[in-house]
Amino acid sequence: MNWVGLISVLSVSLWVQLCAAADKRDALSPFGVLSFLDWNHEWNDYQYDTPEKIERAAALMEQAGIGFVRQAISWDDVEPQQGQFDFSKYDAIFNTLEQHHIRTLGILCYTARWTGREWNAPPDPEHFAAYVRAVVQRYKSRIKYWELWNEPDQRLYWTQQDGMKGYVQLLKAVYPIIKEEDPTAVLVLGSVNTPFPLRDMYRQGAKDLFDVVNIHPFVTPLVPNAFGKLRGIYVSTRRVMEEFGDEAKPIWFTELGCPGVADTKTAPGWWEGPSPSEADQAAWVSAVYGEPLQWPGVQKVFWAFFQETNHFHNGIDYFGLLRRDYSQKPSYAAYRKAAKAWVPQPR
Repeated sequence: MNWVGLISVLSVSLWVQLCAAADKRDALSPFGVLSFLDWNHEWNDYQYDTPEKIERAAALMEQAGIGFVRQAISWDDVEPQQGQFDFSKYDAIFNTLEQHHIRTLGILCYTARWTGREWNAPPDPEHFAAYVRAVVQRYKSRIKYWELWNEPDQRLYWTQQDGMKGYVQLLKAVYPIIKEEDPTAVLVLGSVNTPFPLRDMYRQGAKDLFDVVNIHPFVTPLVPNAFGKLRGIYVSTRRVMEEFGDEAKPIWFTELGCPGVADTKTAPGWWEGPSPSEADQAAWVSAVYGEPLQWPGVQKVFWAFFQETNHFHNGIDYFGLLRRDYSQKPSYAAYRKAAKAWVPQPR
């Protein structure tokens, strides 16, 4: 018997099995972050304007145990003129993330300038669908999870607040195209902040047009019973799903976070009130990556944000796990500890 050959075959077989197991674990990982790795513009101080900065961020993501990055793929970036596509910016970002074993939830958004509409105005479904087809064709071997728009229930991101009618029309245009290009793709519903817009979408016939329910349950840890408030948002969401016979679908929290500031006396506040301290933020990270991962249906939690910014000019700039100089806040250590302790559970 050729023992050398047999050992080689067994070694290769074991390696393949280990890779498959690791790949499955990566896909199951509930640990995500919202990143802005495409931010290389004047209005955000060119936060990620070099490959070195993106590489540094991705390496720190990997060290923290982050399995997924929620990353916008801006229509205006990839199709600056109608019919002329340039994917070089996002190719580089996704190459770097892949090298660090990080998967992507790609957000399909916002309205391109060449359409003559504002960036946050509802797009023409036909033009938008052409952009979606091009993006999914480009990245279907790398990205399996897509989110249609960000917070369409908020006027800031979707100017036409019409009870989700326009958004559901966009879903109807986009969902079949994504599935046609990649039958294995998963479409995550556009994120909403409360269960009420979700009910509106169901009433507009959205049930069969998405695969994952998506909410942004922001709560400040400074209020009494903050964790109970978070659970209340989740329970209300589940009740809406049950109302429409859709409780079997998973739920993702694609934004959940709070500021963490060094000096609470001088720091600006955010929409939930005063900014928590860095210690408060770290404790909230530990809390949201604990029990909520056991709640029925909850698959993933994306912390907002990965790194502090200088864009919003209020407490939101301090949501990051990292400071702007890449130094690690206590919340980074809390996130890393939770990720290391996580063991996949049958659901």
